[in-house]
Amino acid sequence: MTLAAAPVAPIGAHQMLVFLLQLGLLLGLAFAFGRLATKWKLPAVVGELTAGVVLGPSLLAHAIPGLSRWLFPANVEQLHLLDAVGQFGVLLLVGFTGMHVDLGLLRRKGKTALSVSMGGLLIPLALGFGVGMVLPASLLAEGGNRSVVALFLAVAMCVSAIPVIAKTLLEMKLLHRNIGQLTISASAVDDIVGWALLSIVSTMVTSGLRGGQVALTIGSLVAVGLIAWLVARPVVRAGLRVAAKSSEPGVTVAMIVILLLLSAAGTHALGLEPILGTFLCGMLISSSGLLDRTKLAPLRTFVMSVLAPIFFATAGLRMDLTALVRLDVLLTALVVLAVAIGGKFAGAYLGARVARLSHWEGLALGAGLNARGVIEVIVAMVGLRLGVLTTETYTIVLLVAVITSLMAPPTLRYAARRIAVTSEENEREKVFSGS
Repeated sequence: MTLAAAPVAPIGAHQMLVFLLQLGLLLGLAFAFGRLATKWKLPAVVGELTAGVVLGPSLLAHAIPGLSRWLFPANVEQLHLLDAVGQFGVLLLVGFTGMHVDLGLLRRKGKTALSVSMGGLLIPLALGFGVGMVLPASLLAEGGNRSVVALFLAVAMCVSAIPVIAKTLLEMKLLHRNIGQLTISASAVDDIVGWALLSIVSTMVTSGLRGGQVALTIGSLVAVGLIAWLVARPVVRAGLRVAAKSSEPGVTVAMIVILLLLSAAGTHALGLEPILGTFLCGMLISSSGLLDRTKLAPLRTFVMSVLAPIFFATAGLRMDLTALVRLDVLLTALVVLAVAIGGKFAGAYLGARVARLSHWEGLALGAGLNARGVIEVIVAMVGLRLGVLTTETYTIVLLVAVITSLMAPPTLRYAARRIAVTSEENEREKVFSGS
């Protein structure tokens, strides 16, 4: 006897209307504010986050509370619809980030990049954990574990943002310089370690801080590395070869999305963050030597112009800047910001000096690696989704992401002007410019 499954009720008309209005308004404002930000020489992510801030509890909820409650109701199903679009966008965005990692460059500049990145990782990690352990109790989630919050802040303090850094170096015409190449290399190491740490801490949140569970998580991480090398790498290469047989860009786009999503599902099935899977898959795609990047233009345009702005606007939607009127929140924000900037700067500078780089090269690396941007926003969203961060601590972490991204370009420009240009850099500039 066969039992028919009960039919699933379609989404309600009102729920669909609200969802479409949410998407349209968030994307419209994010696009407009993002364009304004780039016009004013600011990272687009700043404007996109601002769109969410305007529509969220920081402004709209106070200016027109009735409209705010209607447009963004406290309804779990409604929130999940918006989050699903944002999560899809961020998975593809992180995949693109992985594609920016040049493993060959990492190998060539291994020791120096490792020294700089370790300094930029370990000092912020330690300082972030210390700040988390002394956070005011009023900023902790009810029933939350202080150690887990401290670990999450430590991860948020140590990450860098390859997309922001790469874009900044390109706009400042510094990517061909040795300091630009080294900044990208050190940032890649930071991001690889950061995603791994995020997965470990996220698993601790869902499964507890038991020693056996932590060991299992680390074991899963090792398994992911082995699977990526032994299984995923040949699968990625096979998929790209199949896509290369077609002249249609759509085949390559579809293949890339399929590979990224399956990789995300794989790490998620092992109890780790899905974004770790897409990041590793992006690295495998980049290192395969089989990717025709010109065919990725349609996907890149859609992700960067539609999905990513919606994600960042959604992130801004959860910020509550009115919380900064509370003295404990404001003081904590200033301390966290100072620790985030000082720790990353000092760590990268010390790592550079240990590697026998000059004073100005150390300053330039400290400035470049300080840009948290996109990556810290993603870390903060994971923390909020898992209930580790309160709205107040989430707002503080996002402020760090925005302010460090704003600070990086002028500081980097100041230091880079004082570093002599080598003949090797002039030759590399000709190659980059196609001369």
